[in-house]
Amino acid sequence: MSPLTQSTTQKSRYENLLRTISSDDVLGIMIVADPDAIASALALKRLLWRKIRQTKIFRVNTITRSDNLAMIRCLGISIPDCSQIETAGVTKWAIVDAQPHHQKEFERYDFSIVIDHHPPAPDLRLPFMDIREDYGANSSILTEYLRAANITPSTKLATALFYGIKTDTDNFVRTSTAADIKAFRYLYPHVNLNFIKKIESSEINTNNLADFRHAFETLEFIGDTAYIHMGRVQDTDSLVILADFFMKMAEAEWCMVSGIHEEKIIIIIRNAGFRLDAGKVAARLFGRLGSAGGHRNAARVEIPVPVFETEVGDLKEVADYIKEKIKKR
Repeated sequence: MSPLTQSTTQKSRYENLLRTISSDDVLGIMIVADPDAIASALALKRLLWRKIRQTKIFRVNTITRSDNLAMIRCLGISIPDCSQIETAGVTKWAIVDAQPHHQKEFERYDFSIVIDHHPPAPDLRLPFMDIREDYGANSSILTEYLRAANITPSTKLATALFYGIKTDTDNFVRTSTAADIKAFRYLYPHVNLNFIKKIESSEINTNNLADFRHAFETLEFIGDTAYIHMGRVQDTDSLVILADFFMKMAEAEWCMVSGIHEEKIIIIIRNAGFRLDAGKVAARLFGRLGSAGGHRNAARVEIPVPVFETEVGDLKEVADYIKEKIKKR
């Protein structure tokens, strides 16, 4: 199959996708469940409805963010954990809003399809690959597939895709293109806006009140950067929620929230400025110790605890280390 290029029409992309599967296939779609990934998986399932025997969606992560749980509840979506479901009957595997090298759990599967908007791995070779790293949301790509297939999305699917675009572009203040805006406008008439409002108002709940209380107590400003160190955390989603929330402060051009999860130090970075790139700043400040990168307005750092202890010192020094890095930003 010939590789997809920027000049490949959307109709050709859709036709190439259909040539990857057969009517007897049972397709498993694997995701790291967040709004953009969930919506993309639902859209791919709809695209292949009645074209293959069955489509199943699986996740490799635990869904803990309150807005993500609200999305699943409002839209009546069920996505089982791959470790809890029998997958032996799956004949082909697809991955959306991610790539096989993004999660260790993905190494167990032989993928035939990837549709993603993150930078591609140099050695990635699959029967069907549509990777458009300039797009702000994977949901925008899947919306284009639906249009090429002349499929009008249901209210449920349109609402999921609409919310996927909103979250991954952060209402278009993160990296996005005219294609994201076009998809957003196309979906708008089909969306249940009451569901969107309910989902978006669910970032604080009784389960994360303690996290917010701790964050308010430890918040400090280093120049124009709001910084919070949460210490040990049960999941990394709480760091993302806090970074997005405190980025709303009028005084914050940047927000960094750090925490220790299992054997990694996680740093979530948000940026509201025009000149500096959060992904590049993350790589420059922390890339020597671990993985660091992201988009212009959002980035993530993961530093293995043994590396930090060898190169820097005791875990009690994490906050001081990050604060010194912020001062040198």
